[in-house]
Amino acid sequence: QVQLVESGGGLVQPGGSLRLSCVASINTFTIHNMGWYRQAPGKQREPVAAITSGGRTVYADSVKARFTISRDTGKNTVYLQMNSLKPEDTAVYYCNAVHGSAYWGEGTLVTVSS
Repeated sequence: QVQLVESGGGLVQPGGSLRLSCVASINTFTIHNMGWYRQAPGKQREPVAAITSGGRTVYADSVKARFTISRDTGKNTVYLQMNSLKPEDTAVYYCNAVHGSAYWGEGTLVTVSS
């Protein structure tokens, strides 16, 4: 079992920045793949970014060059730095970990609005 707790969401103006954090209940070095997904109102959950235990990253086209995923194994934490935020980035952001099975956090709401 892996518990994931997200934080860092909130209200931000277009063009602003936020950093999301996801703390795992086990050492993230042992988790092969961790990532962030998001679900906007009325839409399906979609992948945003992912990072492997080796540090390889992948991003959705819609967030490339604006978002950065990183991990701090010493703190069992994965981050999502979000810059140049747009209204269409508004969603609940979920942390995901693949460790045998897939595990999810409860989500943190990001609202981009003026």
